[in-house]
Amino acid sequence: MKGLFITFEGTEACGKSTQANLLAERLLAEGHSVTLTREPGGTAISEKIREILLDLNNFVMAPQTELLLFLAARNQHVYELIKPNLANNMIVIADRFSDSTIAYQGVARDIDLKVINYLNDFATYGLKPDLTFLLDIPIEKTKERVLNKKKDRVELESFEFHHKVRKAFLKLAKKEDRIVLLNGTKNIAELKEEIYNIVKKRIKEQ
Repeated sequence: MKGLFITFEGTEACGKSTQANLLAERLLAEGHSVTLTREPGGTAISEKIREILLDLNNFVMAPQTELLLFLAARNQHVYELIKPNLANNMIVIADRFSDSTIAYQGVARDIDLKVINYLNDFATYGLKPDLTFLLDIPIEKTKERVLNKKKDRVELESFEFHHKVRKAFLKLAKKEDRIVLLNGTKNIAELKEEIYNIVKKRIKEQ
């Protein structure tokens, strides 16, 4: 089997991190070679960039600075971890990837999508996910889920900002065949089975 690159996307508190972890655990238990990672992050350098991006003290950060930092973290992530593991026929599961940049920096921050697509292609060496799960929840549900947790710089953005992000993700889902749109309000166990069955089918097809 060749490597398989799976990503999880969605707005804040949509449940993607939980489902990424559950999928990785199940595939590992079945004997598959799996790497679970996240963005921004995944490598020592990328994790340091993550700290800058999410720091509450950095609210003055320019949108373009934010974009370039995300892409710098992604470049190191792809170079050091994702591409080598895919080359070794592993299943790589990432909590966020390029779709988040389009939704957050492109649509919500209003940065030219042509610029983002060009720079992202450069940062990823043209790498795209084989399969993406988009967990969709209403923004009201997002606010409810993050109400009592410590919030980072992005989570503290306005309702309007997160609404734009959600709309951008839904638009991407209509455009990209690799994106599987899921109802993030379903219970965890039900989503886990739905995702697992899709991935198992994809593995068999390889």
